[in-house]
This record gives sequence, structure tokens and C-alpha cells, in this order.
Amino acid sequence: MATRDPDRKRQQLMDAALAEFAEYGVAGARVDRLAKRAGISPGLVYSFFDGKDGLFEAVYEAIVEQTVNAVPIDADDLPGYAARLHDAAAQHPQVMRFLAWYALERADRPVPEVVARSMDEKTAAIEAAQQRGTVTSDKPAGEILALVLSLANMWQHHTEGVSRLVTDTQRRAVITDAVSRLVAPGG
Repeated sequence: MATRDPDRKRQQLMDAALAEFAEYGVAGARVDRLAKRAGISPGLVYSFFDGKDGLFEAVYEAIVEQTVNAVPIDADDLPGYAARLHDAAAQHPQVMRFLAWYALERADRPVPEVVARSMDEKTAAIEAAQQRGTVTSDKPAGEILALVLSLANMWQHHTEGVSRLVTDTQRRAVITDAVSRLVAPGG
């Protein structure tokens, strides 16, 4: 006798949705193809989420929560934080492709609450590190955070022409060196 496991089905759907949206974005994704990837019926998608758009948003929120929890900021070690972000992105290229689609297809929407809260918390952590003297005060904390995030993920969205300028094995060191120089107090 088969048992129902809605949590397992929901996770299968989320995993399949990440793959589908990373490949096609929300506009190109198809519910029937997504359901097939998940091994569920297309109708079941609608029992868990408010259609394809609702699922797209749910995947985005799950990715943000996972990233915040998996790679917490250490404002006193921003080079290490950037390196860990780089490592996570390199280990999960599908997530980075999904985020690129999200930025393209949701650019006109307000910043989701989970993202705004995360950015506020990270900015506050950097401000505290500035007050302790472990991070430069030459730039506002928000600018430092934006630059650290950009440096950590800079190779994830570039073409082969840019990517080949620095080898895969050198990238982490290049990132940590750049962030170290950026945030060094008294620099």
C-alpha cells in the first residue's frame, strides 16, 4: 500500500522547478515538463503552489533562505565570507542561473522581504565591524556589501572570454585578495 508523503512530493517539485527555471526562466518553463521532472502529475503542481509564478517565487525564497543560512556573514572576515559565497556559487551553478533569470524576469518587482531583511542584517553587521575597527569606514556599509557580493559572484555570470582571464583555481584567491584590499582599515 502506497503512503502519501506531501513533504517529499513538495521537495521533488521544488528540485525539479529549480532545474526547469534555471534552464528556461519562468516564461519558458512548462508545468507539464516540470511535473515530469518531479515525477508527479501536472495537476499536483497547482495543489502546492499558485501556478508557475507562485512556484518560481517559492524557489527564489528557498534559495535566499538556504544561502543566508548556509553562508552566514562574518563581517570581521569579509574576505572569507566572499570566498564561501564563491564556493557555494561554484558548487551550485543551477542556483546562479536561476538567480540570473529571476533578475531578468522580476526586475520590475519590489525587493522580496526575505532579501531586504537579509541585506539589512548584513549591512548592520558590517557597520558594527566598522565601529570595531575591523572594516574600513571609508565607504558606507551598504557599498561595501554590494562590492563584496559582486566580487564573490563575478565569474558566475560572465562569458568564456572573461572567465578564461583567471583560472578556476586562482579565482578564490583573487576574490579574497580583492576583498581584503577593499575592506582593510586605514587603507
